[in-house]
Amino acid sequence: MSPHHDHGVDEVSIALVTISTSRTKATDASGGAIVAAVTDTPGVTLSDRRLVDDDADAIETTLGNLVADPDVDAIVTTGGTGITPDDVTIDVAEDAFEVELPGFGEHFRRRSIEDIGTHAIATRATAGVIDQTVVFCLPGSEAAVTLGTEEIILPEIAHLVAMATR
Repeated sequence: MSPHHDHGVDEVSIALVTISTSRTKATDASGGAIVAAVTDTPGVTLSDRRLVDDDADAIETTLGNLVADPDVDAIVTTGGTGITPDDVTIDVAEDAFEVELPGFGEHFRRRSIEDIGTHAIATRATAGVIDQTVVFCLPGSEAAVTLGTEEIILPEIAHLVAMATR
């Protein structure tokens, strides 16, 4: 590995946004799985946790507020990545991305095929950068957020935050 790839930050602060009209923090198993993964990762903290309706304006406002928060280095969303009419998370996020990270969604779907087969094509999981804040959009299932958070996001987060904030 080249020295370029060794660069990372020592501490990363993540904000979690669950996008759902049917969940509460008490019933949000996917959000709970993300909290557990973040808590178990040295150098990574959870700075904020929010629950937002499947509403484009609410999602846009929440992302904007979190991006503006100097205590937030990265945002992980869960929910709203499918293809039903109320799945608007990806549309809102992609409109805001200054830089897209297509490799995240590609890798997530490739890994998901191992677990759920070709159903993985129905997810639009994605990532990008908004004003130096790395944003990851994951599906709402607990298995999907565990895969995305533990196996893809957390191993790369310090490096991605360092690159986004250069």
